[in-house]
Amino acid sequence: MLSAMFIAVLSVQAAADEKPPEAPVQPVRLALMHGVPVKWDVEANFKVFLTCLEQASMEKADIFITPECWLDGYAAPDKESTTERLRTVAQDLATSEYLQRVAKEARERSMMICFGFSSIEGGKLFNTAGLWDKEGKLLGVYHKTHLQTHDLQYSFGEGIPVWPSQFGTLGMMICADRRWPETVRTLRLEGARLILNPTYGFHGDLNTAIMRTRSFENQCFIAFTHPEESLVTGPKGQILAQWTGDTPGIQICDIDLAAAKDDNHLRDRRPELYGVISETGSKE
Repeated sequence: MLSAMFIAVLSVQAAADEKPPEAPVQPVRLALMHGVPVKWDVEANFKVFLTCLEQASMEKADIFITPECWLDGYAAPDKESTTERLRTVAQDLATSEYLQRVAKEARERSMMICFGFSSIEGGKLFNTAGLWDKEGKLLGVYHKTHLQTHDLQYSFGEGIPVWPSQFGTLGMMICADRRWPETVRTLRLEGARLILNPTYGFHGDLNTAIMRTRSFENQCFIAFTHPEESLVTGPKGQILAQWTGDTPGIQICDIDLAAAKDDNHLRDRRPELYGVISETGSKE
């Protein structure tokens, strides 16, 4: 017989596989966490997370976002990382005390939390971001879909889901996923007005240009959350908030998801011409 916890996890995945109805839209206050974590030290990193979460509570934030794989310090790219060692810091969705504490913090602070960690599910490792609602319920998990050399200890994510929230429909992508315009376009066509982007990769001028473009071409908000940079871009390609540095803390940004509309670039698409996008390989 399946346990109640296992059934709950299956229900979360099933919900992610279905396109949700259009969610209500209202203003939201984001808290983007920054700071460089310690590789492999989940206890130290979780303490910093709690400190930053307290700062976000004082600022009355609605959604808190950590960088990529915050809990283990994004240990996978470490030269000494192996699949076996990575499993020692990966979290089980049903039994992890750290994830249970994230749920508790979300509930007690009445705050949505997007938390980055390495997960182990069905014996596989994933680069994961979990999303908890204000009641502490796990709305869903996203597995990084675009893996490159340093990430191949993980299994590939196989879906690009979105979730309804009281603020509007939300999507998630992790780090390198942003390099492929199809990722954001898929999330937007599924209804995401705001895309949460935990990351640990490159940042700076080129990334700023990419994020502004992704927001502009899809008429949506993106919250790029990096250990050394916080960046929020809007539907017109504007920069709404930006902070750089390496000290632990948060960047606050207020946005109104009603500004993410489906006219202009989305309305005037010509999908009947884009078939080659979904084909594998390249045309010579």
